[in-house]
Parts: sequence; structure tokens; C-alpha cells
Amino acid sequence: MQIRKVRPADAAAIAAIYNHYVLETAVSFELQPVAVQEMRRRIAEISRAYPYYVCEEGGAVVGYCYAHAWKERPAYAQTFETTVYVAPGCRRRGIGRLLMERLVADCRAAGCHALVACITAENLQSVAFHSRLGFARASLFRQVGRKFGRWLDVVDYEMLLGE
Repeated sequence: MQIRKVRPADAAAIAAIYNHYVLETAVSFELQPVAVQEMRRRIAEISRAYPYYVCEEGGAVVGYCYAHAWKERPAYAQTFETTVYVAPGCRRRGIGRLLMERLVADCRAAGCHALVACITAENLQSVAFHSRLGFARASLFRQVGRKFGRWLDVVDYEMLLGE
């Protein structure tokens, strides 16, 4: 396994991983699959200003993670939101941890003070994963998203990186 910076050519693999979660789970609140061209645009926009990594194994992208602005106002400039996804057949192999450890280290080096992970409350695997990484629950928003005909709660987990 190799963690490396994202490339535009990774867009199709990233879209395939992400679209599984869009179509099959309530992990993402997007309702329609993301086209490869749109994913390429998102990658370019995010990676221009924030860390964005993929995990590659045997030449295939098996996971990805990135940070981005948590909120737009200047006072929030040192708080980033994190995102991590692992290909469905590759979960529980440490890929997410490797990606997030690299992301946290780079966010810290970039002067980030706080990281926020926004998680669908019923996604207990992600809650446990972020807790093991050192994130702590900071909020609960009840019934703020609707997908698959159900109202969904969201929890925010935060990690303070220090001065």
C-alpha cells in the first residue's frame, strides 16, 4: 500500500468508490452519483488549497481522504473538515487509518488548529473509527438530512491539533 497525493487521473476511481456510498448508503447525503468530470473538478478545487491523498494498492486506488474548509468565514480559516472513504471490498484493512494519519499530520503542519468530521449518526463504524483516531463528539444535529425516505441525524466529531 502506498499513500500519495491525488492526481487528476484518479477521478474515475474516486468517483467509483464514492458513488457506492452515494447509491447504497446514508453515509453521504448526496442523492445522485457524481460524474467523473465533476469529481475531477472537485479534486482540482480542493487539492489546490488542502491536502488530498489516495491509497494505492497494486496500481489501484482503494481509498482516499482530504481536508477542506469547514466554514467560509475568515475566523474559521484554521479549522478544516475531513473526508475519508475506502473501497467497499477493502475496508477493515487499515487503509482509512493510514490515510487519516497522513492527513492529520499534514493538517497540523499546515497550521490547522481543529479538524471536524461530519458523520451520519447511524454510521457507528465511522464514529468508532474517528474515536480511535482521537476525535471527540462535539455535536448532534437531529433529522437534518433526508435520504431513502428517512430523516437522518448528523454528529460532528472534532480533533484539536494544538497551537
